Amino acid sequence: MMEVKRVQTLAFNQLKELPPQFIRPDNERPENTKALEGVDVPIISLSQQLDVLVTKITEAASEWGFFVITDHGISSKLIENLQDVGQEFFSLPQKEKEVYANDPSSGKFEGYGTKMTKNLEEKVEWLDYYFHLMSPPSRVNYEMWPKNPPSYREVTEEYNKEILRVTNNILELLSQGLALESNVLKSCLGGDEVELEMKINMYPPCPQPELALGVEPHTDMSALTLLVSNDVPGLQLWKDNSWVSVNYLQDAIFVHIGDQLEVLSNGKYKSVLHRSLVNKELKRMSWAAFVVPPHEIMVGPLSQLVNDQNPPKYSTKTYGEYRYRKFNKIPQ
Repeated sequence: MMEVKRVQTLAFNQLKELPPQFIRPDNERPENTKALEGVDVPIISLSQQLDVLVTKITEAASEWGFFVITDHGISSKLIENLQDVGQEFFSLPQKEKEVYANDPSSGKFEGYGTKMTKNLEEKVEWLDYYFHLMSPPSRVNYEMWPKNPPSYREVTEEYNKEILRVTNNILELLSQGLALESNVLKSCLGGDEVELEMKINMYPPCPQPELALGVEPHTDMSALTLLVSNDVPGLQLWKDNSWVSVNYLQDAIFVHIGDQLEVLSNGKYKSVLHRSLVNKELKRMSWAAFVVPPHEIMVGPLSQLVNDQNPPKYSTKTYGEYRYRKFNKIPQ
């Protein structure tokens, strides 16, 4: 396998200017596509009474495809531990990290990675990452989890339990928002076989952040994404034809509606288009838990939501097929 140039290594070498493969075309550069100031994203406390909660979450999922949750019951200590073990991994010597290198071109997605260009025209993101499955237990390959720091597994398993609990809660609220029984969305996503993927994103300081992107504009192919970040902001959402910045909020969880919920809800819930900026002085990190159905599960608009007045807006296919098409930029 050819040696991969890691972004962290580039950043570490005190570059004065960006290598050309990171420089975005004019119309994508942050300096030319500034976010609106003073727009507040929905922030929702999970401690409110049920009917209020259902209304607020349904509105946010329909109008934004995104909301921030507080009072979710995950302790700030656990979030801090999660962030500590992730940061520790990324500060290991390069040789030690390379032991976990992934190889998406051969279908090996789990492990330590950097997005590479397939061709010279393609631009790359200013990002290294670590990706692995967290659940269900039958699908987890602990060989692909960092052995160092030694507490990585214990902390991540604890976080997985908590994120599953919060996920179940949100899926129930979103089901009720569609006037369905509260277990419907979860069962459509595989019930207890629903998969949770962890992706730790590492955006090193960037010499010319106004020309680069940490992550280019995209929607998540998951059903839901639950994300925590360090205190360096960078996430932006596309809303009403403008980018909107999401401020850092300590111990809050950012919830993205992904493609699978847009499909299941027949378009009532919106999969949010988002991107990530980078910073000149500071390292940004985020921890994304992607909630996805098993590959063989068929996903399409729910029959309860479809009728003559409201025909299906999306085709029905397995999640594996959806994923293949999205990766290879084939229309769905």
